Amino acid sequence: MRVVVALGGHALLRRGQEMTIENQRQNVRIACQSLVRVATEHELAITHGNGPQVGLLALQSVARADVPPFPLDILDAETQGMIGYLIAQELDDRTHPDKTVAALLTMVEVDPNDPAFEDPTKPVGPFYDRASADELAEELGWTFKVDDASYRRVVASPAPKRILELRQIRWLVERGCTVICAGGGGIPTASGPGGELIGVEAVIDKDCTSALLGTELDARFLAITTDVDAVYLDWGKRSARAIRRVRPDVLMELAHHFEAGSMLPKVMAAAHFVNATSGTAAIGDLADVTQMLQGSAGTIVTMDTEGIELYR
Repeated sequence: MRVVVALGGHALLRRGQEMTIENQRQNVRIACQSLVRVATEHELAITHGNGPQVGLLALQSVARADVPPFPLDILDAETQGMIGYLIAQELDDRTHPDKTVAALLTMVEVDPNDPAFEDPTKPVGPFYDRASADELAEELGWTFKVDDASYRRVVASPAPKRILELRQIRWLVERGCTVICAGGGGIPTASGPGGELIGVEAVIDKDCTSALLGTELDARFLAITTDVDAVYLDWGKRSARAIRRVRPDVLMELAHHFEAGSMLPKVMAAAHFVNATSGTAAIGDLADVTQMLQGSAGTIVTMDTEGIELYR
């Protein structure tokens, strides 16, 4: 079966952890322990988030007063290389010698007139208290929004329109190569005045790109992994209930329950993939990815259900 697994940013760097390379390498190692069986038994493409990493690189970039800050498309490319290298190295150490692994820099076309540029929603970088966020907003012109009890920088997250390296990804997957691609939602690009490719100041949501990738690759399963075990109604309240199985149209009717920049893109991506392919999507904890493929863990989004079923 052809599978796309989207690794959430918090699956690679847990909330509250320092953004050291040691922590990230350890989390990637844990992630690959869960992925090696999938890579062995299925045709696999892996995408990943980059919110914490791209935000840290942005901070490092503005720290140099003698060098202009790097734009987000360049920082997106840097995080693709870094995270792709770590995943490829760990997977290569664990898979059969005959199984190949490749990390591919991936550009994704967006519409420069996407309304997302007027309403930034994508969280990037570390968490701040109110005073620190206000200081950075005044100094750098960044936009911040509340994330749990803290504040995070948010940037524009336009919808992905086209994956430029799709032919290369398909060619590798069809030949049994596990491909790490479209990291951070892809490097955002658009057509310039003369038709040339230009970078765009944005971070594309990786779950939306993963759904597009899965659809264009004719994948049968999309696994969206994060740091919670399922999609919850009334998240954070005593009345919270985990969804076990749900039809995509019913899931979209519940969209008002989910936060933009957090769970909402995941449920929208899962519903879009299932509607487009009649395949299956699942949202849950990375450690449960094998069980998600078997339909016994996470939130399963499928046409093969009457409506919605909750965990008891």
